[in-house]
Amino acid sequence: MYNTTTSIFAGMSTAQLQAALSAAQQAYLDLSSGVKVVTASYTQGDGAKSVTYTQTDLPRVVALIKQLQAQLGIVTRPRRPIRFIYR
Repeated sequence: MYNTTTSIFAGMSTAQLQAALSAAQQAYLDLSSGVKVVTASYTQGDGAKSVTYTQTDLPRVVALIKQLQAQLGIVTRPRRPIRFIYR
């Protein structure tokens, strides 16, 4: 289970998390459409952070988005895979 008190984003305000999520989602859109290489920046308690992504980094951007969404409580847990039961 995801624990918001021990995650990498613990200590960030909701506004900071929402801004980081927005930046990550925009980065995903820009990368997936092939528009450009994207740099996402956010400020955390220990200073400013900056990450540059290329199109090959889409899985990393998706992972960041999912982690931010979990921290904000938007997605509490991932969807379980559908499994068929044959009898």
